[in-house]
Amino acid sequence: MTSSKPSTHEAPPPAEADAPLSLQRSRSGKVVGGVCAGLGRHFDLDPVIFRITVGVLSVTGGVGLIFYGFAWLLLPLAGEDENEGRRLLTGRVSGASLTAVLMALIGCGIFLSMLRSGSMLGFTMLLSLAVCGAAVWSRRRAAGGEAESRIEAAASHMVAEAPPETKAPPRFAHQSWWKDPIVKDGSTGPVAIGYLWGPHGLVDEDGKVDGKVPKPGSQWSPGPSRADRPKPSVRRSPLSIAGLTHLLALLAAVAGTALTWESEPLGRSLQTGLVAALAVFGLGLVVSSFLGRTGFGTVVHTVITACLLAGAVALPDRITTDWVRETWKPATVAAVQPRYELGTGAGLLDLSALPVPAGTTVTTRAEVGAGQLKVVVPKDVVVKLHAEVGLGDVQLPEQPADDIDIAPDRVETRTIAPPAGTVPAGTLDLSLEVGIGQVEVTRAAS
Repeated sequence: MTSSKPSTHEAPPPAEADAPLSLQRSRSGKVVGGVCAGLGRHFDLDPVIFRITVGVLSVTGGVGLIFYGFAWLLLPLAGEDENEGRRLLTGRVSGASLTAVLMALIGCGIFLSMLRSGSMLGFTMLLSLAVCGAAVWSRRRAAGGEAESRIEAAASHMVAEAPPETKAPPRFAHQSWWKDPIVKDGSTGPVAIGYLWGPHGLVDEDGKVDGKVPKPGSQWSPGPSRADRPKPSVRRSPLSIAGLTHLLALLAAVAGTALTWESEPLGRSLQTGLVAALAVFGLGLVVSSFLGRTGFGTVVHTVITACLLAGAVALPDRITTDWVRETWKPATVAAVQPRYELGTGAGLLDLSALPVPAGTTVTTRAEVGAGQLKVVVPKDVVVKLHAEVGLGDVQLPEQPADDIDIAPDRVETRTIAPPAGTVPAGTLDLSLEVGIGQVEVTRAAS
């Protein structure tokens, strides 16, 4: 008597969801560098959303150009492991890396020119947050669809009594909310999918596009194999133009600053020289893609120059390039002017001999862009003081002469009474402001 062992059928393992798409630049659906197409495929959004957003942010503040340039440098192209930024840092300047750097530099220039527009910066922030929120929501929705597909696949294999013939695990894909049409009758025929601005085609159930097998590296097929990956076009030359580029950039900075030193404020004069230096660095990168090469130092100095340009833009326009010593000494209350101004230098407002009768209030204002503003008040007056210093120190009569405390955004508002034993006279209402430097208020000895 033979005992027959019941045959067992092992169910195939649950199908695994497709691995999430890595964030890469698109090779086939690109318009410029493939950044927006890559973002669209990674976050399951129409690339036209990112393209419009980048365009609007580029025009309104330059942030779009900055983002696109750095994304072009940092995100590798589909099918490649090395990004353009790494090639640039190793001295292999290609056309793509050069275009990305110039795009970022142009964006920095536009952004710095609109840095003082608060409404523009607010709009840029709100639009960026809205697009980021939409991308995160779409990504989480895609992850939820893939998890649901895995659960349904596992449940179907558990309840099956006699599983069918083992087949390759199917590819589960979630419905895309923006590009897959809603089929009411539940049919699964050829479906037209694609982007509003990007790849299009009819994908059949067998994976064919418009009845044809997609070619390797096309928009519907995986990229080429590792052995067939195209190599970036890099022009190699033993000639180094980094030294010449730095020399010309230095000469351009000096010439631009010198030509505007007498006619423009300090900030604008420095901006002119630094913009000229940035232009030379950009031109050097362009030339290096055709003739010669530049190293990592050129990129570092370009970034440093852009940072210095940002500091020059922040300088107030009232800071001039001439250091002037000015003294104002009104003899009567009627001679006191409502406002005293000095660009750069040392200003002295001498009110020590000013007679201020009791019950009289004299109001005046003094401003210095960069330097020192010193005010000498009569011994017997009451001083109502409001002093502001962007970066520097405020020295008052009751403080020691060596008590210097340099800090940003110094604001002092107080009332200073005359010394004890002195009969109070009138009141001096002083508003003093210095951009960079010191405000000093002292009392006359007699």
